[in-house]
Amino acid sequence: MARSTKAKAQAKRRAIAQEKGEGIRTWTLGPPVRVLAEDGTLVDEKGMPDLSDDELVEIYRWMVTARVFDERALALQRQGRMGTYAPLSGQEAAQAGSAWALRPEDWMFPSYREHLVQAIRGQPWVDILAYWGGNEEGNRIPEGVNNFTVSIPIATQTLHAVGVAWAAKIRGEKLASIVYFGDGGTSEGDFHEAMNFAGVFQTPTVFFCQNNQYAISVPRERQTRSETIAQKAIAYGFEGVQVDGNDVLAVYRVTQEALEKARDGGGPTFIEAITYRFGHHTTADDWTRYRSPEEVEAWKRRDPLVRMRKFLESKGIWSEADEEGLWEEAKAEIAKAVEQYENLPERDVEEIFKYTFAEMPWHLREQLQELREYLQERERE
Repeated sequence: MARSTKAKAQAKRRAIAQEKGEGIRTWTLGPPVRVLAEDGTLVDEKGMPDLSDDELVEIYRWMVTARVFDERALALQRQGRMGTYAPLSGQEAAQAGSAWALRPEDWMFPSYREHLVQAIRGQPWVDILAYWGGNEEGNRIPEGVNNFTVSIPIATQTLHAVGVAWAAKIRGEKLASIVYFGDGGTSEGDFHEAMNFAGVFQTPTVFFCQNNQYAISVPRERQTRSETIAQKAIAYGFEGVQVDGNDVLAVYRVTQEALEKARDGGGPTFIEAITYRFGHHTTADDWTRYRSPEEVEAWKRRDPLVRMRKFLESKGIWSEADEEGLWEEAKAEIAKAVEQYENLPERDVEEIFKYTFAEMPWHLREQLQELREYLQERERE
C-alpha cells in the first residue's frame, strides 16, 4: 500500500513538472556545424575558433603526418612487415580537431582507428606501429598520458569513459573524458548503456562518433532509421550535435565547447562527426566489394587536408614551398619511426598467451604448444 502511494506521489510530481516545462528537455538538431567550405573559404566567420596562426599550422602538420603514417603503415602490412591495420585516411580532421581541444588532464578512450589522436596526446608513432605489429608493449601508455588502451571490441570503451568521468565528478576534479567510436558502435548495447548512465548521472563525458558511413561493409542507412545519429542523445536527456567531420576547425570548435561544458558541470554531449574513410575498414577488408569507385572519388574531393591547406594559403601563412617541406619532414619522421619499429627486439610467441593472466591456464598452454609445433613445421618446409 505504501509503495502504491509513493508511486502515485512520484507520478503527480512528474505531471506538475511537465506542465511547468521542467524535467523534460528536447533539442532540435540544426544542419551540421561548419566553419570552412570545401574550397577552404570561411563560411562562418563568427564561428572561427580562437586559434593562433602557429596553432593552425601545427594542426595541419599533424594531419599531414598522419596521412604519411597511414600510407606507410598500409605498405608495411602489404609487405608482410606488420599485422592487420585499420587505416585512418580521410578522417584526419575529425581526429586532429577533437584531440587539439583536449587538455592533458582529460581522459581519452580510443577505439582502434584513432592513431592521430593517440599521437597528438603523446604516444610515439613507433609504439603505434609496434602494437599493430603484434607487440602488446606498443599499447603501453606513456607515464603521465591520460590515454586509455586501444579497444578492439566495439563500443566497450564507452562504458569505461563514463566510469572515469563519473569518478572525476565524485572527486570534484574539473576534467572530462572523451570516447571515440564509429557509426557501427551506436548499434551496440554497451553504447546505449553508457549513454543512459551518462545522462542519468550527468557525467562529464563527450561521446565522439566518427560517422565514416560504413561499419565494415554495412552502410549508414542499414545501421539505423534515425535521421541523424546525433539525435540518439535526445533519448538519454542530453545534447547531440552534428559537425562536418572534414572541417577541422568546426570539429575543434564543437569539441571544445562540449568539453568546457562537461568540465563546468553541464553534463555529457554526443558529437556526430560526418566524415569518410578513403580506404579499407582494415587491411583484412576489400572496400571494392561494397562501394563504388565513384562514391570514393566524390568523397576524396572533400579531402580534409586539401580544405585546411587552402584555408592556410588564403590567410597568407602557407606556401607551396611550405607544403613541399612539410611532406618531406613528415616522411622523414615516419621513416625514423619505422626504422625504430623494425629494430625492436624480436618477441616470443609466448607473450601472446601470457599477456593477460598472471599464471597461464592449461588451455592456453595447450594452444601455445600447438602454435610452437606449427611454426616449427613451417620452418622445416
